[in-house]
Amino acid sequence: MDRSEAYHKRMTEDSVSKIIISLGIPTTISMLITNIYNMADTYFVGGLGDSAQAATGILFTLQCIIQAVAFMLGHGAGTYVAKYLAQKNIDRASCYCTTAFVCGGVIGELMTALGLSFLEPFLRFLGSTETILPYAKDYGMWVLISCPFLICSLVLNNVLRYEGKAFYAMFGLTTGGILNILGDYLLIEKLDMGIYGAGLSTAVSQMVSFTILLVLYLKFAQSKLSLKLMAREFEVYFNIFKMGLPSLIRQGLTSVSNGLLNNLIKPFGDAPIAAMSIVQKYSSFVMCVGLGIGQGYQPFSSFNYELKEYDRVKKGTKFLMIFGTFSVGALATLGFIFAPTIVSLFQKDPAVIEVGTPAMCYASLGLWFLPISVSCNMLYQSIRKAAMASFMAIMRSGAVLIPVLLITSATMGLDGIIMAQPISDAITGIISLPFFIMFLKKTPSTAEAKGIQE
Repeated sequence: MDRSEAYHKRMTEDSVSKIIISLGIPTTISMLITNIYNMADTYFVGGLGDSAQAATGILFTLQCIIQAVAFMLGHGAGTYVAKYLAQKNIDRASCYCTTAFVCGGVIGELMTALGLSFLEPFLRFLGSTETILPYAKDYGMWVLISCPFLICSLVLNNVLRYEGKAFYAMFGLTTGGILNILGDYLLIEKLDMGIYGAGLSTAVSQMVSFTILLVLYLKFAQSKLSLKLMAREFEVYFNIFKMGLPSLIRQGLTSVSNGLLNNLIKPFGDAPIAAMSIVQKYSSFVMCVGLGIGQGYQPFSSFNYELKEYDRVKKGTKFLMIFGTFSVGALATLGFIFAPTIVSLFQKDPAVIEVGTPAMCYASLGLWFLPISVSCNMLYQSIRKAAMASFMAIMRSGAVLIPVLLITSATMGLDGIIMAQPISDAITGIISLPFFIMFLKKTPSTAEAKGIQE
């Protein structure tokens, strides 16, 4: 049995929960390591003071922008890679992967050039104060230099996931993440390079991750990278953009919202910005643990939906929702109970702890609603319902959050700012629930669909 046949058999015959977990756990680990090294930056930089730590929060917004482009290309190409692998059309799958990879490199180079050319005004736009700006420039320079490597790494990572090669995707990101943590310790703690060292460590780790992922992709992937397979028809670019749009919206609007939050919180000083940076990192960590399994669900769902194995898709969707609710809920509860301890672990400044403790509690309550909205978004993106997935991405990341943030900040000041995200999470979760139910009820069974087809 060749590689393609073995993959087809596995995706259509293995236990639904088993295959989602087997695909999801490696991705969850890689996401965890990525978030742990982001938290390591926050931890090591915390010793440099409030302004330096706040700079990592400012640059978190820039990293979200870069990731928005990467996930758009990776998810957009990945859904079609899964589709064509289901049809056993390797050349077409390779066309989508090559096109996304090359586009990622070109866009990354442009972002690096523009970002470095307008670094200071851009960082001010993202919410830097005069005291934060020097630290943000040192860190941001390295984030921008490594931008093409990060985008191309995430494209390869996502394509490997959609091919069912989650372990190799995990290995590439995990190695870079561990290297970043060691680099932070060496450059910040031992060589006293400050936040410049944190940025350098991040850049080097991302370059190493890219190299490893490229080697693993070339050796183990079913699809291929070849400039001869680069798309010449507009349809391929449009399809990648269309199916990646929900990811672009989700990450892009998150960047806009974070930038708005930083600017609204700026008048209250550096300590609240540092506090919100810690809360954002913990929330992201919880999301990785609770919904990283969804990264295993997406290639499974996309593959089986193409083959009209709707019963398997429904079963996988229910599993994702239940698993996500229990795991996110457990970690959110811990965040609520131990909020002061978690915040003080990263920053001992009483002013940061004073703001961060209630912010962590509110964020933990909002996290309970995320499995509904995020699972629904993953569902509709994986089955190539781009309009619905884009609508749901807009809901959480902008259409609900931005108005809530503007209203609560105007009426409640700092308290309103830290409550805005949890409120929007709850509203978005409630809005998303009917779409989850609608899919389960209106999608035909496998027998009905294949009967109609025949």
